[in-house]
Amino acid sequence: MTYFAFLKGVNVSGHRIIKMAELKAMFEDMGFKNVRTFIQSGNVVFESPAKADALKKKIVAGLAKSLGYNVNVIIRSKDEMEKIVKDYPFSKIKEHDECKINIGYLDSAPDRSALKELESMNNDDEMFLVKGNNLYHLCRKSFQDSLLGKNIVEKKLKLICTVRNWNTTNKIQKV
Repeated sequence: MTYFAFLKGVNVSGHRIIKMAELKAMFEDMGFKNVRTFIQSGNVVFESPAKADALKKKIVAGLAKSLGYNVNVIIRSKDEMEKIVKDYPFSKIKEHDECKINIGYLDSAPDRSALKELESMNNDDEMFLVKGNNLYHLCRKSFQDSLLGKNIVEKKLKLICTVRNWNTTNKIQKV
């Protein structure tokens, strides 16, 4: 089965630098097959017969051993990635294609009260929509100035979230 691992907080603003060739080797050393990396932001595509929960534990432990620090990892299957793209919710919003669109990969689905609080923050500049354990984000301003970019969303949902833009999400699911 093909999986995608999204590492949070690596190769961002010169911190926690991991060369993609080294990351690929780490995944191969953990026994994963057909390992590929995608751009410099900690995206790994690989194959394994194991289940996602077991994979996450193995990868987090393997990276901690290799790197000397903990890295949060979010796992999605190929089917889940295809569904994320297929379920894109903003196509009916005027000028959506002129906005910045991001996917927040959450480590689990948020609870109902946290989700309501997040949805109450929707406004003309940015919108959030959660489907399962994925957050769709449409933004008319810079990502750095957005609630998602400032980690406010992560704090409100009380979940780990790593973000990739829509172009990366579309391209990586085809790798």
